[in-house]
Amino acid sequence: MSDPAKVRRHAERVRELVASVVRTQIKDPRLGMITITDARITADLRDATVYYTVLGDAAAQAGTAAALESAKGMLRSTVGKALGLRHSPTLTFVLDDVQDQVKHIDELLAAARNADAEVQRLAARAQYAGEAQPYRVDDADESDDADEPDDDRVGGTGPAGAAEQRR
Repeated sequence: MSDPAKVRRHAERVRELVASVVRTQIKDPRLGMITITDARITADLRDATVYYTVLGDAAAQAGTAAALESAKGMLRSTVGKALGLRHSPTLTFVLDDVQDQVKHIDELLAAARNADAEVQRLAARAQYAGEAQPYRVDDADESDDADEPDDDRVGGTGPAGAAEQRR
């Protein structure tokens, strides 16, 4: 296993090298407006994955993918020489769909905002289903009587009620 810091440095260097070679040396007309966004390399420094974005439609993305595949050998040799490793890492190119994900998240946020606005609009017109004060409020004189236990009743819990229940 390699040092994680060393792996990160090599991955950053691979990203810079591939971006430089794509910008200056590859003259393929299929290559569109490309941006190399990230590179990741395995811990054994044998395989590198390069992420890229392309400005344009699906045809531009497909053309750029084909151009990168055809230039893979030149890119691998350039990266291998520049890194000075015993084995040149194999390169895999992956279309980075961050922009599509950002668009999808923005659409979800807009839908949530609209739903919240609808809930706020409905809540502003809402009324109570019953009375404004649904709980029974006793008067002051009734509350005094309610505090005293009613032991005289038949079946009550006091001594008189217990005697009635035994009979």
